[in-house]
Amino acid sequence: MADKFDVIVIGAGPGGYVAAIRAAQLGLKTACVEKWVNKEGKTVHGGTCLNVGCIPSKALLESSHKFVEARDHFAEVGINVGDVSADIPKMLEFKNQVIAKNVGGISALFKANGVTALEGAGKVLSSKQVEVSKDGDKAVYEAEHIVIASGSVPVEIPPTPLTEGLIVDSTGALEFEETPKRLGVIGAGVIGLELGSVWSRLGSEVTVLEAMDSFLPMVDSAIAKETQKLLKKQGLDIKMGARVTGSETNGKEVTVKYTDAKGEQEQVFDKLIVCVGRRPYTQGLLGEDAGVKLDERGFIFVDDQCRTSVPGVYAIGDCVRGPMLAHKASEEGVMVADIIAGHKAEMNYDAIPSVIYTSPEVAWVGITEQDAKAAGIEIKTGSFPFSANGRALANHASEGMAKIIADAETDRILGMHIVGQHAGELIAQGVIAMEFGSSAEDLALTCYAHPTTAEAVHEAALAVDGHAIHMANRKKRK
Repeated sequence: MADKFDVIVIGAGPGGYVAAIRAAQLGLKTACVEKWVNKEGKTVHGGTCLNVGCIPSKALLESSHKFVEARDHFAEVGINVGDVSADIPKMLEFKNQVIAKNVGGISALFKANGVTALEGAGKVLSSKQVEVSKDGDKAVYEAEHIVIASGSVPVEIPPTPLTEGLIVDSTGALEFEETPKRLGVIGAGVIGLELGSVWSRLGSEVTVLEAMDSFLPMVDSAIAKETQKLLKKQGLDIKMGARVTGSETNGKEVTVKYTDAKGEQEQVFDKLIVCVGRRPYTQGLLGEDAGVKLDERGFIFVDDQCRTSVPGVYAIGDCVRGPMLAHKASEEGVMVADIIAGHKAEMNYDAIPSVIYTSPEVAWVGITEQDAKAAGIEIKTGSFPFSANGRALANHASEGMAKIIADAETDRILGMHIVGQHAGELIAQGVIAMEFGSSAEDLALTCYAHPTTAEAVHEAALAVDGHAIHMANRKKRK
């Protein structure tokens, strides 16, 4: 007789472990299956995000940012520290400590909430059975409900096959033991810009090759333009319309061939990072009798409440449609657990924030001005530069701007886009405003603490109707 659970979750990343904890909190007997094994051979939770993604990359981003601040900017505000050097092994040690604390925290949460941790690779055999295999041993468990949270893996491209130590994906880029002199990055998306920023700050000559002609097309064009300008100012050589066609390695360096508007080109790098996106991970996940359908792109097909084609089987996170974001996966995990427990639950996919943790950060939620134009939506916008924000000036971080997009008739906020210090924190204002259907006037009439960088959002809201206080207004006051 197989062990029985109310819920079995496959995958202990940000979607899976949150779904498991929430289900257990709701009184459901819950198990979570995870096969991720660290370098020491120990099964660990947290998935890509905690082990080789969101968390370790932010640790290196923060360390490299502090290094640049100390080296280049402390003296400007009256702090003299002498010669500053970067200790890469120490930075990697700090990164690994951060990973260990986060991973250990999930194990503690599982124990505290009564979640049974199952080690091994999970496979859905049917709508009621999950097989867990490890080191040749297999066990079958029964569950009334199954939640698939298998995540995603980096996309590889034929022109640049991964070569240990020379051509790496985002995981390998977190393990460089020394700063490469010449670093190539394929892809000017979120991951490519973040990893490029880390090693640029630490001394690499970074070239980013992007096949698309438009920079950050998912971001409002005004914000994207400002971001590109700031990153180039920092030393990132971003080549747009550069399509990689091949590569050669000689054991010490990589020669990359690409085409752009000028024709065939080639460039030599000491290291090359391939960051061209991620794909859903479903390898070995579904048995022949599982009945779970995939769409044409390899994602597990689900409805708005993450139900698959099989009753009782759900899928969340990177393996289903929508943005591949840890927080999106987590919220889907909570929603699914609530639905399984018999509660009403839904998720607002129009109010999911995105952040690029460069310096300054880039963050956005909702539609862009170009989206509105394409859809024929009449809008009004308001922008405010951080150069006119007192706290930003005092923080020596006056680059960037905040922009709000509102419906021209109803004044309802449809989008918010920010490039600037702490943009990832500030964007929460836009998310909350959109979740509650707020208008730009609602934010404009709100009292903000002074001095704060958040006041830039307040002024952008005022600017929607031409009422900004701390900048010249192009519109007449009403």
